[in-house]
Amino acid sequence: MDTNELNVPGYEIPPEVQGQVAITTLDRIYNWGRRASVWPMMFGLACCAIEMICTAASRFDLARFGMEIMRPSPRQSDLMIVSGTVTKKMVPIIVRLYNQMPEPKYVLAMGACASGGGPFKEGYNVVSGIDKFIPVDVYVPGCPPTPQALLNGLMKIQEKITGEHWRNSRWYQKGRDLAEIPIPILGPDLIDPRKVEEYHRRLAESEA
Repeated sequence: MDTNELNVPGYEIPPEVQGQVAITTLDRIYNWGRRASVWPMMFGLACCAIEMICTAASRFDLARFGMEIMRPSPRQSDLMIVSGTVTKKMVPIIVRLYNQMPEPKYVLAMGACASGGGPFKEGYNVVSGIDKFIPVDVYVPGCPPTPQALLNGLMKIQEKITGEHWRNSRWYQKGRDLAEIPIPILGPDLIDPRKVEEYHRRLAESEA
């Protein structure tokens, strides 16, 4: 355990017991345990997934961060790495997987396509960023990002976990609004159920 990370500022430990005693709080230990055992979900969408696979291989080694266990089930994962181009056909599945993940959960948008559509932004079948449907915590730029860039994004996720507190974290609040995100409807075009009223209003304005 890294005592420098867990020590609460303002308390000095005598030199003779440094390395043996740590003055900390339960909240900091809890966050330290969570950040050191993040389980990403094992799925990829396009070319960014190849870079994610490289990151998990021996040269870069996600095991250094406690993230080497990529789970094939969303119910055992707490980090979704959206790696690749998000098509309209794929969005309903991604939202369903996000809803099946237990709380607390985090999302990392890997690459230009997942972050904003990338070179296919004006395409008829590509979504201009996964953040239009699920909340994103960290964006990793690049087309595709290098394994080093993904590692930096994962460390940003760890920094966010370290700074959380149960008193102000949305996961642990009473009466919190954490309802499941409605799954988009795939038809001639992609329809977000949360914007149905807006669609009706625009249609009425166009007909007027």
